Amino acid sequence: MVVVGGSPGAIEVIDRRTIVVTAPNLEGATQPYHFVNDLVEKDMSFPDAERYLARCASASEKLALDALRETVRAAERNAKSVASCAILLAAGRELPGLEKILASHALIHTAEGEFFRQCFRGAAEELKLRVTGIREKDLEERAQSAFGAKANSLKREIDGLRRTLGPPWTTDQKNACLAALLCLK
Repeated sequence: MVVVGGSPGAIEVIDRRTIVVTAPNLEGATQPYHFVNDLVEKDMSFPDAERYLARCASASEKLALDALRETVRAAERNAKSVASCAILLAAGRELPGLEKILASHALIHTAEGEFFRQCFRGAAEELKLRVTGIREKDLEERAQSAFGAKANSLKREIDGLRRTLGPPWTTDQKNACLAALLCLK
């Protein structure tokens, strides 16, 4: 997660952190769809699998809300306000039902990514933050559209933040920074 203020030419990274939204006391919570897939193969019913996924979602949503609330409070303690939240999305197509998801390893991965994105979306909405979903593959195009000729220099500026922030400054963090700047535009 990256909290950003400012604008191109004056980007301020207010906060960056890894947020863990998997309940350590809930077996299989780090990969809930993989976990239920294994159990369904061993005779767990689909209704039981759905109840398990709902328990994981509830626990993950609470962890996301607590972490996001603390992030907002930390920003406020530094005289900053958080008004919006960008969530990087995958392909954005609707997932089928659980039975079809579990029949495809690729869909299991897709479902897990969507599962955790929804936890953050719910947390942000509960905190009354404006939520903007941006498909990761559309990020470049959205930046070009929003920033025009300055988009390339903005990407270089984001890359260069590593010098002042120090490691890690990964592609995920850079993309989150760009998505946040799009929300500020």
